[in-house]
Amino acid sequence: MKKFLLATVLMGAMAIPAFAADYKIMAPAAPGGGWDQTARSMQTALQDEKISSSVQVNNVPGAGGTIGLAQFVNQANGDPAQLIVGGYVMVGAILTNKSPVTLDQVTPIARLTGEYEALVVPAASDIKDMAGLVAKLKADPGSVSWGGGSAGGTDHITAGLIAKAVGVDPTKVNYIAFSGGGEALAALLGNQVTVGISGYGEFSEQVKAGTLRLIGISSDQPVAGIEAPTFKQAGVDVSIQNWRMVAAAPGISAEQKAAVLADVDKMAKSAAWQKILADKGWADTYLAGDDFAAQLKKEAEITGGILKEIGLVK
Repeated sequence: MKKFLLATVLMGAMAIPAFAADYKIMAPAAPGGGWDQTARSMQTALQDEKISSSVQVNNVPGAGGTIGLAQFVNQANGDPAQLIVGGYVMVGAILTNKSPVTLDQVTPIARLTGEYEALVVPAASDIKDMAGLVAKLKADPGSVSWGGGSAGGTDHITAGLIAKAVGVDPTKVNYIAFSGGGEALAALLGNQVTVGISGYGEFSEQVKAGTLRLIGISSDQPVAGIEAPTFKQAGVDVSIQNWRMVAAAPGISAEQKAAVLADVDKMAKSAAWQKILADKGWADTYLAGDDFAAQLKKEAEITGGILKEIGLVK
């Protein structure tokens, strides 16, 4: 009888499904930008696919993500429920801001997406194409104000590379940094900046609506569904791709890291996530675990070289 009761209890316990993990995802930027969109897209996919029972997103903007990164490193230590999104922008911002906290202090999980840089101008702008922008930039670099994300990030690097490619001193670029895509877009629509530079997804709705004109994309080859020449097609020898990642807290165990990685892997391969990528025009550049950690280290070294080349880091 005791054996029967024990077996019944064990079978009942096995029948109870394991509770999905709860997560808190930090977007170290203001609402509306690429990191915020990435965090909230993860929230949607993790919950829709029943990978997580509850996902909260919080925004901590400032200094190219380094303010949020410092808070994350100091407050999330050892907590496997806490995640942070980041990317190429943060790699540059750590260097330009001389951040005391680096990505070496978090637990890299995966690169999730890739996105090309887009150049846009207001529909009423006298700049009609890339050639018009280049002509204006050569005539008076300071007269062209570039509105984009944080100083030293992908947008800033791209502006510097464009200037250098057309023979303009990249240190003369009049770059205006905004803490989130929403602020940069508002400045552009309000004619407070000459040209906007960011991931295509942040401008796509306004381009489709006709309020912004897309004059170039930073890909090597034309991108399906995006009606604009590449920078190279327009005579500017620059190509660059932004990427976004997710990392876990410092100080978690190997088992906890494996559990987070399993959840992210399941999300990245899910129908919900693939639909989000298609809807937003994000490339699937998924790379996980040790392979991503190695790539992240390499990217930091390469980015340091580019920032020195265009005068953003000495």
